[in-house]
Amino acid sequence: MKANDVKKIGIAGAGTMGSGIALIFALKGFEAVVTDVAEKHLENARRIISINQSSLIEEGIITRAEAEAALKNICFSTEKKVFSDADIIIEAIIEKLDVKQDFWKEIEGIAKEDAIFATNTSGLSITAISEKLKRKGRFIGMHWWNPPHIIPLIEITRGNETDDETVNTLTELVKMIGKESVVVQKDARGFIGNRLQFAVFREALNIVEQGIADIEDVDKAMKYGPGFRYPVLGPLETADLGGLDTFYYISSYLFKELSDAKEPLPLLKELMDSKKLGVKSGSGFYDYSEGKDELAMKRRDKNFFKMLKHIHNA
Repeated sequence: MKANDVKKIGIAGAGTMGSGIALIFALKGFEAVVTDVAEKHLENARRIISINQSSLIEEGIITRAEAEAALKNICFSTEKKVFSDADIIIEAIIEKLDVKQDFWKEIEGIAKEDAIFATNTSGLSITAISEKLKRKGRFIGMHWWNPPHIIPLIEITRGNETDDETVNTLTELVKMIGKESVVVQKDARGFIGNRLQFAVFREALNIVEQGIADIEDVDKAMKYGPGFRYPVLGPLETADLGGLDTFYYISSYLFKELSDAKEPLPLLKELMDSKKLGVKSGSGFYDYSEGKDELAMKRRDKNFFKMLKHIHNA
């Protein structure tokens, strides 16, 4: 199947990710069907899509007419049989390996023979998820970043048996919907983005635990130092421009000082045990009580939109 042959996208999971994915495809003229196990989840998806559309309109990314046209391209169902004529099926359900495996085994008996199967897992093995499938060549990782209606990156990850045609089709499709793809050639947990993100996260926790700096200054240092560079230069481009000899010499002494912890650090475990889970619980590293949660998310999205517009205009 070629990207130009794709007309209908099936999406399993009506949460933040599934809803955002459906909206992006619908805005580009694809038919999108969203499924979940209960109608209440589909109602929540409709609410999320409406909120996301309003944000896109407010920021001038889309027009009201485009938003209304997109809604006509999205339908909802609690029945998996709606995937029977889908060209691509994207799974964005719970991050449990056995649940994903059983889901795909069932879908293989419903979907047409040439449909592409894509999992939005954030880090589970693509090969392991596809273990119960007969036709593993058409199975692939398609990791969208949250919020999916804003963040440009989609990671395309090969399983051990994913064929080249499947990779090429998804890569072309990502271009068609105005996103940026990277191909993860080896099925490694965390792919590219999360391996980089969690390396930084581990060291950020380590800096706080060692008393080198407090939480606010760690975040500030990232945002106004390395983070300021990263929308323009990746870490390897940064090293080239800074001089590989300089980076070599710094590596020779600094790598010894960095955390190489193999388990979650005590600071994170302490917050976990205290049920301080971030925005979802009202507190984490920061306080999100009394409406601060909504303000934090609105501020995040507004700043993301500013960056998105800059990228589009660059």
